[in-house]
Amino acid sequence: MCDELNSKDAEAYFLQKGAGKGVSRRTFGRLGIGAGIGSALATALPWSAVAAAENGVSLVESNVMVATPDGEADCYFVHPAEGRHPAVIMWPDIFGIRPAFRQMGKRLAQSGYAVLVVNPYYRNMHGQLVPDDAKIIGPELREKIFPKGRELAGTLSPQTCVTDGKAFIAFLDKQAAVDPAKKAGTAGYCMTGSYTFRLAAAMPERFGAGASFHGGGLVTEAADSPHRLIPEIKAGFLVAIAENDDERQPEAKVELRKAFDAAGLDATVEVYEGAMHGWCPPDSMAYNQVQAERAWQEMLTLFAKYLN
Repeated sequence: MCDELNSKDAEAYFLQKGAGKGVSRRTFGRLGIGAGIGSALATALPWSAVAAAENGVSLVESNVMVATPDGEADCYFVHPAEGRHPAVIMWPDIFGIRPAFRQMGKRLAQSGYAVLVVNPYYRNMHGQLVPDDAKIIGPELREKIFPKGRELAGTLSPQTCVTDGKAFIAFLDKQAAVDPAKKAGTAGYCMTGSYTFRLAAAMPERFGAGASFHGGGLVTEAADSPHRLIPEIKAGFLVAIAENDDERQPEAKVELRKAFDAAGLDATVEVYEGAMHGWCPPDSMAYNQVQAERAWQEMLTLFAKYLN
């Protein structure tokens, strides 16, 4: 979970790397979907648009409102312009939905998935905490927005994760771009890494793969700790752990591996060397391009195996 301790680690890493000389949105786009698609991120998206083709694939992107038991969630939906594809729910980290996660959703859609990037805070706010023009959530911006993010995160629970997730998958399964006959996937970051476990356990017949990146609270003493839900899961899993998270809770990886092995599930539980908590989103001050790319490719391999 994102907190003051791993934030200090991330800030030290950020400063060591050159006080903000990270990978820009444009550079990140070149890694998978190209600058043509990424260039629109600094402006508000129209309600629906067709992005420029990259590698012969055009994407359709939309801002959508998804009905849930608690209201309407503002989400970003992106998918290939042609065909029907496996559905994927992408949960953002504590800083919520923002351009970096829309960009990640686009990149995943380029690989052949219908991706819903969700706003987990819709009960309390629509829109985003992070300004559109923020290239990186550095120390000053983080200090400004983190208290609000932590406050909003406190309104969420294991129950809201499941009720929201069920509403999101119900929405996706009604879309022409989604093939509901194929298993769905889910990816979560930071506080939402645990959501991948909870949703896969709540809907084991629907979800074929889950990926948790620097997820917090995966192994706790609680009766409903995510690792205790593994016997209910039927999905393949990737659990990518930050090095500093592992240092604080080294037993977590052991308990996770034991639980996955006991359940007979195909799961990779790995500590990413040199990667700090928050290393995957390209706007994070902990962003580690090499390890983020490795984690991304591991996710693509998992999804290709279980969703197609």
